[in-house]
Parts: sequence; C-alpha cells; structure tokens
Amino acid sequence: MTDSPPAPLADRLVAAVTGAFEAAAVDLGDRLGWYRALAGTPATAPELAARTGTDPRYAREWLEQQAVAGYLTVDDVHAEPDERRYTLPDEHRAVLVDELDPNYATPMARVAMTFTRNVPRLAEAYRTGGGQSWAEMGPEAREGQAAANRPFFTGALVADVLPGLPEVDAVLRAGGRVADVGCGMGWSSIGMATGYPAARVDGFDIDDPSVEQARRNAAETGVDGRVRFSVADAGRLTATGEYDLVTAFECVHDMPDPVAVLAAMRAMVRPGGTVLVVDERVAEDFTAPGDIVERLMYGYSLTCCLPDSMSTRPSVATGTVMRPATLAGYARDAGFGRIEVLDVDHDFLRFYRLQAD
Repeated sequence: MTDSPPAPLADRLVAAVTGAFEAAAVDLGDRLGWYRALAGTPATAPELAARTGTDPRYAREWLEQQAVAGYLTVDDVHAEPDERRYTLPDEHRAVLVDELDPNYATPMARVAMTFTRNVPRLAEAYRTGGGQSWAEMGPEAREGQAAANRPFFTGALVADVLPGLPEVDAVLRAGGRVADVGCGMGWSSIGMATGYPAARVDGFDIDDPSVEQARRNAAETGVDGRVRFSVADAGRLTATGEYDLVTAFECVHDMPDPVAVLAAMRAMVRPGGTVLVVDERVAEDFTAPGDIVERLMYGYSLTCCLPDSMSTRPSVATGTVMRPATLAGYARDAGFGRIEVLDVDHDFLRFYRLQAD
C-alpha cells in the first residue's frame, strides 16, 4: 500500500479539476447563448431552453451548476426545479457577455478547453520532440485567442498605452504608417486604425485563415480602406525604413526564429521610429513556486506555445515564459542596441521599446 499524497496538494488538485469543469460549463454557456439570453432577463430552465432552442433538462442542470458555482443567482432554492428563476448578476455581465469589456474572460475558457483537448496528441509530441502548430490545433484555438485579446487591442492599447508614448502618438495622429507583425485575426491592427484615423496599418501573419478573418473583421469595422493584411513569414519581410511604428503583440515567444523576425522589424522601421514588442509579464527570473501569472503562462506554454514553436524546425523553442533577459538577448542578436521596458501598468503584459542604438 502506498502513502496517500499530502492533503494540501490533494485538495489543490481537486480544486484545479473543479476549475476545469467550471471552465467547460462557461464554454457551454457561451456556445449555447445561455449567458446572453440571461443578460438582463432572468429565466427558469424551461424559459431559457425556449429562448435558445436547447433542451430544458440540460438547461436545468447547467443553471443549477452555475448557481452552485456562484456564476448565477437563484431566487428560491426551495422552489420546484423547473420553477426556480436564475439571474446573471450585473457585475458578472462584463466577464461573461460583453465582448469589448476589459474584464471579458469567457474566451479563456474556450481556449483552455481547446488546448487541453489536444493532450493525447501533445503526449506523442513530447515523446518524439515534435510539435503542434496553431493550424493543427483547429480554428477554435485561434478564434478563442483572438476574442480574448480583442478588448485590450480595441480599448486600452489605443486609449492608454500608445497615447502614453508621446512620439508614437504624435506620428500616428499625423498619419504615420504601422507594420503589425504576427497580427493574427487583426484586432491589434484594427484597434490602431480605429484609434488613429489618419494612420495606415499593414498587418502580417503566417497563418492564412487568420489573415482571411482579419480582412473580414476590418471590413465589418469599416477600416478596410486603411488596413491591409498579408500572409507572410515575418522573418523574410524585406521592407526597409517604411514604417514609423513596427509592433509584435504576444507572438515573439511563438516564433521558431525570433532573431530573424526582430532583425526584419529593425530594418522595417524608419530612423527615429519605434519598434514595440509586447509579450507576457512573467517573472524576471525563474522561481518556484510561482505566482498566478507564472502558472497561467506555463499552462499556455505546455499546451500551445512551445508545441507550436517546435512544429517548425529548426526552432529556438522559447515557449510562453519568455523572460526579459531572453527577449533582450534576441534583440541584441538582431542588432538592437537599446532595450527599454516601458512603465505600462498591465497585469499580464510587458512592453518593450527596441532601438538600434
């Protein structure tokens, strides 16, 4: 007979599994439109099912689980199951329904479910040293990540961060040109074009479906005349001195050859322009145990970013947890002489300004 694990660790694992099930329930509620149907309009299980074209028995089980977990409230726990009326609290709407609110977190549940569903395939990659690209993870991976980043890109980035860089703000207001490297589904490019109506933005990404969706997103938001998206390997871009601002948001750690990409970005920016790299706000040095951000980013790295990087060979295989010294080393190898960490207050992101000298 073996010894049982220490109780605190066992309790923590149970809590983690419970959290995983709650994430699955959030994903279900989003997919089925249940949160949106409850926003401002409480419902019983039969009413919710009727509003959304879903099965009432499943709706009842989900409503009960959501009330037990504290996502919803219920008017009378003693009422008959199908007569209990459930409410989405106003303070939860931003997190679960409002797609542009800075607190919107529902896509993170979708991303977690998508990444962890691939664990059997990841195990084989771990054995062989292979990888798994974003394309192999399926469309929901890129869609969930884009939805998770959208509130920042279309909100605080252009309302707070870029205006806090006076020289960048001035040149974009005057009609500057931006190259957005690793643009994904385009919300960073669209956000900058929306916030700076005189600016022109070129977005580049290696993933065809992401670029196609970026073009649709730009058209739907009315900025397609000022934003252009191209499928391109950023490390092979040959533009020279054409841009006032060159950006890379949360993508350098995914790149198999970040030095080549950073060198291309250095060549793309005009003299006196700005190269802005935004990546994860992990600890400056490895420590164990780590805080919640460190734990979250290692989770991303294990299930997504490191396998994606290793799906291309050769690869430096950075992983999500790219510490400042690692980025600085890549930047120096790419020809940048100055690497500045900007004083931007953000829970999850760190902002770097790179300059050639």
